[in-house]
Amino acid sequence: MRLRFLGTGTSFGVPVVGCRCRVCRSDDPRNRRTRHAVTVEEGDRVLLVDTPPELRVQLLREGIEDVAAVFMTHLHADHVHGIDDLRVFNLRRRARLPVYIAREHAGELVARFRYIFDPACVAEEGVSRPELELRTFEDGQPLEVAGFPLRPLAFPHGATRAYGFRVGRLGLVVDAKTVPHAAREALRGVDVLVLNALWYGRPHPTHLNVEEALEVARAIGASRTYLTHLTHRLAYDELRARLPDGVEPAYDGLVVEIP
Repeated sequence: MRLRFLGTGTSFGVPVVGCRCRVCRSDDPRNRRTRHAVTVEEGDRVLLVDTPPELRVQLLREGIEDVAAVFMTHLHADHVHGIDDLRVFNLRRRARLPVYIAREHAGELVARFRYIFDPACVAEEGVSRPELELRTFEDGQPLEVAGFPLRPLAFPHGATRAYGFRVGRLGLVVDAKTVPHAAREALRGVDVLVLNALWYGRPHPTHLNVEEALEVARAIGASRTYLTHLTHRLAYDELRARLPDGVEPAYDGLVVEIP
């Protein structure tokens, strides 16, 4: 199984528009961060996690020509507002694409993108739109997505909940402020763990900072932990030098092989 980081930035991305800080002006490609998305891959099966605004650019950069299904973590704009880029997979497959989202978020997704999900919204002749099959799940309910056995896990994220999952020896935590005890127990034994981490220092009301992410990583005990959802306050080379053994910053295009 393979994990591919399509985007590792926050909702602002890096570089930030109008910012002249050292990270935003960096020539290191690992400091250029598009909005969050990953793929989980096995052979020719590709599970896409989230549809950020840069999705088309990310897929082209990584040479991804097809996906089997999509898992939506939550409804914030930086995670869903590239959903229209899924149209190309319908045209290629000539079939609807399964999209999985927590039941608690499904109604808002449908309301926000009526032109996709409302049967009353009929596309004009010659106009394409995403043809998606919406499927829902509950926290902790095992399900199979594109042939991958997932256990969805909910994480507090301000006024909402974001969902990650465990699949085999991979644990994915996206946009969490805390990792509850039940989720920590579900993630024990993973070989690779992905955690969001904004910056060092002051706490954030809806995300882990680096110190909090490191505490979670120690508690779960994965062999390899990758930090993502990184802001422009974190230069790749400096962050990597400060992190303990077994913990690394992720970057756009990073591929991790998982036994």
